[in-house]
Amino acid sequence: MSPPSGAPKTSDDDQALPFQLDALGVRGRLVRLGPTLDDIIERHGYPLAVARPLAEAMVLCAALATSLKYDGIFTLQISGDGPIRLLVTDLTTDGALRGYAQFDSWKLAVALGAGNHDVPEGYVPKLFGRGRLSFTVDQGQHTERYQGVVPLEGATLADCAHTYFRQSEQLPTGIKIVAQRTVTDGPHGEKEGHWRAAALMVQQMPEFDAGRIDVDREQREDDWRRAVILMASATEAEMLDAKLPGTTLLYRLFHQERPRQFERRPFVARCRCSRQRIDRVLRSIKREELGDMRDPSGRVVVKCEFCSTEYAYDDRDLDRIYASAA
Repeated sequence: MSPPSGAPKTSDDDQALPFQLDALGVRGRLVRLGPTLDDIIERHGYPLAVARPLAEAMVLCAALATSLKYDGIFTLQISGDGPIRLLVTDLTTDGALRGYAQFDSWKLAVALGAGNHDVPEGYVPKLFGRGRLSFTVDQGQHTERYQGVVPLEGATLADCAHTYFRQSEQLPTGIKIVAQRTVTDGPHGEKEGHWRAAALMVQQMPEFDAGRIDVDREQREDDWRRAVILMASATEAEMLDAKLPGTTLLYRLFHQERPRQFERRPFVARCRCSRQRIDRVLRSIKREELGDMRDPSGRVVVKCEFCSTEYAYDDRDLDRIYASAA
């Protein structure tokens, strides 16, 4: 997948910029997503109240995944009994990002109220209801899969992430997430929607890794509070400004701490679906149970939830699939 022609890509788009504040014993990352979000979200035509939480989830997924050492797939999933039933996004170690949402249109309209379309304040309980947030690291069939699950507690997705870090006894972590859709005129006068999202994350380092074994606990706590306050001072406009380089933003926030910056991690919108994968899925279903998946022409049609690609199978295709399974 490539960025839409109407979405200019800046040098800071679709990347994670890791940094470290040695004076405070803190590491972090600034993640900014632009055209990658357009490529993933705009193809689905989601209502804004569904699309914005998905954009926030994808930038959170990118921030958390790039803070870990793994070789495989990092998945963030939210499930609940509210209007948005399911939200899934994942990132591979080579930077392939994707995501999708499932929602109930009628419940969504009731939750938003007549004439409202934007994301309401305190949107998590209103849009997701009661549910859970999970993070999964899958490094392949020969390794043990790690999963962390917490109840959905908090008004925003950032609040829910903070709940996860508190309950999982991870290192103290602070995160700020913003996302916004703007509408511009396309080359032929049509309206085009463009997304930007950003996440700023700080995390306290272990004393040994930070080289601060001799620093007392009270000082470490003061340093951590300072890092969180400085992070929180970033404005939404600064985080989303495509013309403001990430290096400049970090300097504005943390210049007294002289932030060290590391190699950027790029992202691209890319789905992992393929006809071979769909073949395997169909092969796992009894042929006589495929009736509900047939279109008016009699073909079995499977649509990828992530990228909306449709895979069609006529009877000869099904003969091939089930013959190979014999």
